[in-house]
Amino acid sequence: MAANQPPWPREWLMTDERLGDRLWAAIDGLSEGAGVVFRHHLTGLAERTTMMHRVAGACRKRGLVLAVAGDVDLARAAGAALAHNPVGDPAELPVSRSAHSAEEAKAACETGASLLFLSPIHATRSHPGREPLPRDSARRIVAACPIPVIALGGMDRARFEELRHDGFYGWAGIDAWLGGIRT
Repeated sequence: MAANQPPWPREWLMTDERLGDRLWAAIDGLSEGAGVVFRHHLTGLAERTTMMHRVAGACRKRGLVLAVAGDVDLARAAGAALAHNPVGDPAELPVSRSAHSAEEAKAACETGASLLFLSPIHATRSHPGREPLPRDSARRIVAACPIPVIALGGMDRARFEELRHDGFYGWAGIDAWLGGIRT
C-alpha cells in the first residue's frame, strides 16, 4: 500500500439494486471503518446520482469508506476514497478492481490497483451458476498479489475467519449485512 493511502477496510458491503430499501439497514449494520462499494449499475443516472449522494452522506456520518463503481465523475462528486472498476481515468483516485482469475488479478496489480476484490470464493446468489474458485487457486492468487485482497462471493464473518490464514486481507458481501442470508 502506498504511503499516501489509508489502510483499507477489512469488511465491505457491495451494493446493488436487489437490496432495495434494505440498503439502509445494511449500511447501518456496518462497523465504523468498514467500506461500501456503491454499484447500482442498472439504476438510471439521475436516480443513481441521488442515491449515491445519500449513501455518501451515510458513509461520512458513520465513518465508513466509500468506493463508487464504474463512474469516475460520480466517485469524485461523492468524495469517494476509491474508484471501483473505473471507466475512464481515475486521475488522483486510488482504484480497486474485481478479479475472477489469476490473469485478471495480475492485470489489476500491474495497472496500479490499490485493492483487489477476488470472487467468487463461495457460491453466491448474485452470480448463480458461477463456479467458486478452487481454494488452492485462490490461495495462489492472494500469495502473488502485492496488494490487499478482499474475499467476495458467499462471504460473511464466519467464512472469512476460515480463510484468514489463506492471506486474504478482508471480505465483502451483500446479504451478509442483512443477517443470515449469504450472497
